[in-house]
Amino acid sequence: MTKTELAQQIREVSYLTGEFKLRSGNISNFYWDKYRFESDPVLLTAIANEMAKRLPSTCDGLAGLELGGIPIATALSMQTGIPCFYVRKEAKTYGTCNLIEGGAKKGSTLVVIEDVITTAGQVCTSIEQIRAEGYNVEHVVAVIDRQAGGGAKIEALGCSFASVFTLTELEGA
Repeated sequence: MTKTELAQQIREVSYLTGEFKLRSGNISNFYWDKYRFESDPVLLTAIANEMAKRLPSTCDGLAGLELGGIPIATALSMQTGIPCFYVRKEAKTYGTCNLIEGGAKKGSTLVVIEDVITTAGQVCTSIEQIRAEGYNVEHVVAVIDRQAGGGAKIEALGCSFASVFTLTELEGA
């Protein structure tokens, strides 16, 4: 599947119009329902293929953010052979009490994987939490950048940011 075909299919299955409250609290007249492309094995595989092209040349693992980044990180891991780990929004209060699940070793360099970036509020919080746990984070890769300032916030934390699609690209699909 070409990138243009992928953009068209993502738009077809996941672009919704109406009135939507975003995580940031902002109201939008459109919404990218990421679960509609994440639950489609053909689209998820094609997305992982495109994301693999945007990964840094070396890393120790992929850090999929709860909840939408987890299926993407898993698919990307299966395509690249890079281990994936699952990052909770907050550490469990029982059992292992982990923030990061899957056995990542302290000091590892992890690439944060996310689905849709708007203002990057949760992504930036997660980067800070992951770093506080003793891991290195220098890169964030997402499926969609809504071009609402999130990329700049990620870069302000010292991370590079890449996305498969920008809002502008998907609007033209």
